[in-house]
Amino acid sequence: MAICVAIHHQTEYHYDRPISLGPHILRLRPAAHCRTPIQSYSLKIQPQEHFINWQQDPFGNFQARVVFTEKTQLLRIDVDLVVEMIVINPFDFFVEASAEYWPFEYEAGLRRDLAPYLECEAAGPHLSVWLAQVPREKINTIDFLVKLNGRLVQDIRHLVRMQPGVQDCEVTLAQGSGSCRDSTWLLVQIMRHLGLAARFVSGYLIQLVPDIKPVEGPPGPEEDFTDLHAWVEVYLPGAGWVGLDATSGMFAGEGHIPLFCTPDAVSAAPVSGSGEPCKTEFYYHNRITRVPAAAHAAKPCSDTQ
Repeated sequence: MAICVAIHHQTEYHYDRPISLGPHILRLRPAAHCRTPIQSYSLKIQPQEHFINWQQDPFGNFQARVVFTEKTQLLRIDVDLVVEMIVINPFDFFVEASAEYWPFEYEAGLRRDLAPYLECEAAGPHLSVWLAQVPREKINTIDFLVKLNGRLVQDIRHLVRMQPGVQDCEVTLAQGSGSCRDSTWLLVQIMRHLGLAARFVSGYLIQLVPDIKPVEGPPGPEEDFTDLHAWVEVYLPGAGWVGLDATSGMFAGEGHIPLFCTPDAVSAAPVSGSGEPCKTEFYYHNRITRVPAAAHAAKPCSDTQ
């Protein structure tokens, strides 16, 4: 029987005085292409004096536009969802014969549709050197992606970086370190320079303690864990969008819950909005709990305010 887990994600902004808030966009609802079953979902916002409208952005992502009608000294966003952790084989897909080996080219009509995901930033000296070291010999496309992702993990040390925004690729390569969003944006640019359509994914990462410790490889987490995370999706003809985690070097599986997928990192921010100038304190908290599968099997997803 699959394991069900409940995730509670709380974000708080404390202001030093009551202020007026402009409209906010919340990108905190599981994407339509999420392969892990979502048993239930809710979104709660404080202050209660607000209007919320669910929309889809130009790329089909779900987003909530929130308008606040009164001044407030606190903005709190609570997301609760229950997911069924079925085992997902990340390699369970087929690739068209035309893309079975890299390098390959997208068919003209498909390339037009993928144009935003093929747009490259100019490669600086560090990125140019990194790209020059990628072998150009014909190779199975999946093997190529595995090696490419694995090399990046070896070159970039993962760290927790609380500063807002995404590092420039040159900074990440020069320092040899970055947050998950920094490594993700670097891998997006690497893939695009190599002719592969890639997009930035913001979502939740779930890691559960294994029932049995593996004989080989990393031991896994010491306790159940969840947090916001970022990874890459690359478009392969026949397979569609395939996820790769630039932090772990692995392909995305059941523990990757996509929320927002966009051509650039800026438009995938979980929360964006404006308010009057003031001193602001930011807090966030994540909690994961295992729950009986039967308790949520019959409950549909719902949105609450």
